[in-house]
Parts: sequence; C-alpha cells; structure tokens
Amino acid sequence: MKQVLTIAGSDSGGGAGIQADIKTFQELDVFGTSVITAVTAQNTRGVIDVAPVPIENIEKQLQAVGDDFDIAAVKTGMLFDAVTIRTVADSIKHYNWQRLVVDPVMIAKGGASLLKEEAKDSLIKHLLPLATLVTPNIPEAEALSGIQIYNEQTRRMAAEQILKSGAQGVLIKGGHGADPDFTEDFYLDQHGGSLVLRSSRIQTKHTHGTGCTFSAALAAEFAKGKSIEEAFLTAKQFIQSAIEHSLNIGAGHGPTNHSAYRHYAQKEMIRYVH
Repeated sequence: MKQVLTIAGSDSGGGAGIQADIKTFQELDVFGTSVITAVTAQNTRGVIDVAPVPIENIEKQLQAVGDDFDIAAVKTGMLFDAVTIRTVADSIKHYNWQRLVVDPVMIAKGGASLLKEEAKDSLIKHLLPLATLVTPNIPEAEALSGIQIYNEQTRRMAAEQILKSGAQGVLIKGGHGADPDFTEDFYLDQHGGSLVLRSSRIQTKHTHGTGCTFSAALAAEFAKGKSIEEAFLTAKQFIQSAIEHSLNIGAGHGPTNHSAYRHYAQKEMIRYVH
C-alpha cells in the first residue's frame, strides 16, 4: 500500500486538518502518516485557540516518518509560521520526498488567521518551489499573487504569478466564486497546460474541511501514480460527494462526509481543456 504524509494542524472538531487528511487517505486506499504542526481548539462554530507544536518536536516527527516510511506523496496544510515552513522544506529536501501538494492554509472558515503574515514570504520562497501542485482557494490565490480575481483572465494571471515561485502547477479552487449555480476549479502548469473542472454548486453551510480534503485526495492519487488529470477528477468527485451527502453535524459550518465517495454514485463533471 502506498504511504502518504500529511503535515498539518490538528482539528479537535474532526472536520479539517490532520483528521480530514487521514480519513481521506483511508477512503482512497493509501496509508496515512502525519506530522502535527499545531493543535487547534475548534468546532463547527469557529477556532477558539491555536497552539503551535514546539519546532523540536516537529523536527522529530519528520525524522520519525522519514527514517522509517517509504513516502510516495506529501501534503502540507496549516504550517503556522516561517520557522515551521523552513523546517518542513528542509526535511522534504533531505528525504527527497516527491509529489508535494501544498495547500496554503491561511484563514479558517470563521475568519481566524491560521498563517502568520510574515510566514507568507517564507511559504513562497522555501516551500512552493518544491511543490508539484499548489491548491489555493480564491482568497489565498489573491494573497499569494497580489492579484484580485474577478474573472477568467485575472484567475489565469494570478495562477501565472504563483507559478513564478517555481511550483510545477497551481490549482485555484472555485468555491469562493460568484456564480450561484456552478463552481470552477482551474489548473495551470509551467508548460501552459490547463484544465478546468466545473460542477454544480451545492447550497449548504456544511463545508468545513473541504480544502484539506481536496488536497489530501490529490496527494493520495499522486501517490498511486495517477496523472494530474486523473487525480484532479477523482479529487473533485470525492469532495463533491462529501459535500452533497452532508452529515449535518454541528451548529455552524459542519464537516463534509468523507465516506460518501464509496457509497454514492459519482457525479459527472464537465471537463474541458483550454
């Protein structure tokens, strides 16, 4: 079984972060390992507290995984500060881990900051150059590129700017888009190859952990040797099912249903290449 590593924060509510990643790995038939960078106290209503894990412990977690497991893909989520980002980047290079998916977690659903402002430059300088794929949502893509996204042209401009960091590809998620009926996820790589997947927008407040889950699904598929097109389609189907078949848990933004992918027929995606 392929072994995958998630480097992210812990979510006490179980819907995002390490917990979402491990559930996703399990559903997609890869073995999940983890390095916890921060412990959050949160539920569906929001983040109450964030406690970073001491950097010495993060280093030891990375070493423990790297010295024993044959890691086929890595996914990063909440990294919190610049020191953690540099430490993670150093370990990725030291162990020569390939197929890196970077989910640049910056802001929680309720608005709490999950990445210190000064860490953004470290993310761009140290981690993105190692990435096979970067998966920002629209606000994160705007923050990383400095470009406001309001149409297809500006979306592509933002992607091109992010690619200047050295990442092999960028996938801008469309959940924050303005279209009331559809969402579009846009992929662009260093060679100009692009792909868009469009799906029906599901009217629900239970979307906690969607970004974590989507990027974890991509990492799982990359670990199995799937192409970007195959991984993109599977991850999109996975998260679409997880949102559509809601668990209706919690009083706020509830978690998605990670087991839905196995139990419900998959929705067809409108797939086309620019």
